[in-house]
Amino acid sequence: MWWEYIIIAAVLLFGIYAFLTLTGFETKLLSRRTSRTAESVYSNYADPLRRQRRYSRQQGGEWKNGEGARPREHKDAHP
Repeated sequence: MWWEYIIIAAVLLFGIYAFLTLTGFETKLLSRRTSRTAESVYSNYADPLRRQRRYSRQQGGEWKNGEGARPREHKDAHP
């Protein structure tokens, strides 16, 4: 019966060690230095200009080249 306590303690210690090792590995993997910038990644995810302009019009904005969307002023905003 006493050997069961030793086995249980060993399994718990191994589980804690495995968890700490795994989280340390993930931390190193996720926080490593990279040469990629937001500008180099963004082009892979950006919508085409036509779709961006259409979205801007649907949201009540105005498209200006180089500035992005600018919301229109509402008629009710100024009495």
